[in-house]
Amino acid sequence: MVRIGNHVIEGNGKKDFLGTGRRKSSVARVRVRPGTGQISINSRELEEFFKTPQQRNAVLAPLLLTEKKEIVDVIIFVTGGGTTGQADACKLGIARAIKEFDPHSEAILREHSLLTRDAREVERKKYGLRGARRGTQFSKR
Repeated sequence: MVRIGNHVIEGNGKKDFLGTGRRKSSVARVRVRPGTGQISINSRELEEFFKTPQQRNAVLAPLLLTEKKEIVDVIIFVTGGGTTGQADACKLGIARAIKEFDPHSEAILREHSLLTRDAREVERKKYGLRGARRGTQFSKR
């Protein structure tokens, strides 16, 4: 039995493979274990947690490319940020966990840039400006 925050995961006696994914301000902690293809995100189903097909496809991309969707169970705990950042954080976490689960799949994951962290962050707002870079509107009179 493993406790992560308020969530408790029952162990099934098999080795769990871990991966951490980050994107913007989101952090996803991923566990991959041999199973039947179930995906749980914050103790909810994939379709219940991510509403748009784009976000679901992002999460499923590493599993579909390596053809592991039907043979592993994925347990994800994701915090911070919005839904797009969380989906991409889950994608990176799953890819890293699959690399641990099956080292032969690393070439496929790397070829599709699924093991690369997207380092883009929101730039901070500066004083005297309306945003990070946009200045105030010029008035001649």
